[in-house]
Order: sequence, then structure tokens, then C-alpha cells
Amino acid sequence: MTAAEFKQLGGAGRSKYGNTKTERSGVIFASKGEAALNDMLEGMQAAGEILYFLRQVPFHLPGGVIYRVDFAVVAQTGIRYLDFKGYETPEFKIKKKLVEALYPVRIELVARRKGRLIGL
Repeated sequence: MTAAEFKQLGGAGRSKYGNTKTERSGVIFASKGEAALNDMLEGMQAAGEILYFLRQVPFHLPGGVIYRVDFAVVAQTGIRYLDFKGYETPEFKIKKKLVEALYPVRIELVARRKGRLIGL
């Protein structure tokens, strides 16, 4: 799907949190920051700093709820779970705590401040 087709489907514009959906190489990201994090991870993979990464990794929670972490990053040293957040909603905070309580993982938050990705 091209960016133009995506816009025609009503996917363009800002959400209530101010993020703008962004397309990179046919993949649509929830925000420009998430797309920037993807770009950075692609560069790290090309440089051999990480082995690979996965997008939108699901964690199944009670009640049929699925929480999707933005990225699972696999390196020689292990796996890191990264979530890009411009704003932490109360719902996100609860789901993050649930995932970390139910699974042996720690979700790391990444944000963009003054044009730079922080939290890595």
C-alpha cells in the first residue's frame, strides 16, 4: 500500500496524542518517532551491532487482550523489548506492568526529545 492509498483510506492526519502515521518501505508506523527508531535499528543491523529485530511482537494478556511491543531486538547479548512512546497513557502503564509480571521481560521505553531518540 502506498502512502497515497493509505491517506485515501482515512489513515492520514494526527491522532489525539499528536502522532502522525508514517510509511517507510511499505511499512506503516504509528508515529514518526517509531519510524525513526526502525530506521536506527535497520542501520544497527546493517552495521552488525544487532543480529535482527522484529516489529509489533504480541504478548497475550488475561481477558483476550494482546499487547504489542514495538520492537524485539536480538543481539549477541540477548533480547531487548523496545516501545516508542511520545506519551504514556494510563492504559499503557497498566499493560506494561502486566506484561512484565506475566513474562520474563522488561520493556524499555524510547522517546524523541529535541529530534534525538532517548532511552536506548
